[in-house]
Amino acid sequence: MGLVKELLLLPFAPVRGSAWVIGQVVHEAERIYYDPAATRAELARLEELLEAGEIDEEEFDRAEDELLDRLETALRNDAGHGKGTRL
Repeated sequence: MGLVKELLLLPFAPVRGSAWVIGQVVHEAERIYYDPAATRAELARLEELLEAGEIDEEEFDRAEDELLDRLETALRNDAGHGKGTRL
C-alpha cells in the first residue's frame, strides 16, 4: 500500500516541497525579526535619530514601544525554549 500511496501522491510532490521551503523561509524571517541583538541595534539607531533631530519625540515613543514589545516577545520565547537571554 505504501508504494501505491506514494505513486498516487507523486503529482503533489512539488506542492509539498514548496510548502516546506515556504515554512523554512518564514521560520528564518521570524528568527531574524525577533533576534534580541538586532532589536537592540534598532533601538540604538532610533535613539541616534532622535538625538540628531531626524524624528520627533512622538515618533520615537511609538517606534520604541514597538521595538520593546518585539524584544519582550523574543526574550519570552527564548525563555520558553530554555535559551534564557538576559538584557
